[in-house]
Amino acid sequence: MHNALALYKNHSMNKTAVITGASKGIGKAVAERFASERFDLIITARTAADLDNVKREFEERFDIQCLTFAADLSVKSEANAFCDFVLAQNTPIDVLVNNTGVFIQGELMNEPDGALEKQINTNLYSAYWVTRGLIRSIQMASAAHIFNVCSIASLAAYAGSGSYSISKFALLGFSKSLREELKKDRIKVTSIMPGATYTSSWEGVDLPESRFMGAKDVADTIWSAYSLSPSAVIEDIIMRPLEGDI
Repeated sequence: MHNALALYKNHSMNKTAVITGASKGIGKAVAERFASERFDLIITARTAADLDNVKREFEERFDIQCLTFAADLSVKSEANAFCDFVLAQNTPIDVLVNNTGVFIQGELMNEPDGALEKQINTNLYSAYWVTRGLIRSIQMASAAHIFNVCSIASLAAYAGSGSYSISKFALLGFSKSLREELKKDRIKVTSIMPGATYTSSWEGVDLPESRFMGAKDVADTIWSAYSLSPSAVIEDIIMRPLEGDI
């Protein structure tokens, strides 16, 4: 899984997108969209088998190179190991999508012990560690763009959001600070706040799929924001199902 450097160089004319949490849901949809636009991919998630399936599918369908690295980005040492792997490819990173996340439902005063720590580590620190670790390669690109997948819970707390909302507020704060810092480098930063999106996290909910947005909707929106001219950036994107929040 980690020895594909020689193969990677065969696709050196392609741009490169690094996407975290890319084995399912929004992350996989985003990876699919960029692969369809002839981007090579470097993707990570926790489960190697899931990543291998994505790699096999996308390389066959799109004739691109997809490198994989299994890691739990809520653990700093594993986030650093992923960054080392990416940097070893010695290629500019044109797009970084910080999508790794976890949702633990509950109320602040009675949610499981450790819920805040787990969600801060996964939803905030993963993006912080990976962006800091990869900034050198991001700065190598001629027109780089960083997307941070936040949530409507970044904007307002709602019943049962507990520490999840705290972590997503923090991720939006990170994204806004990053936007200010990277202006001088002409690196774009976009925060995207999706509402209810039909992914595995909603399994078992007694609602029709039509009540949700699709992961493809989020992926297409990210691609649209990326496709603007070099002189424009969309800073914040809010998306909701047509009928509103669930």
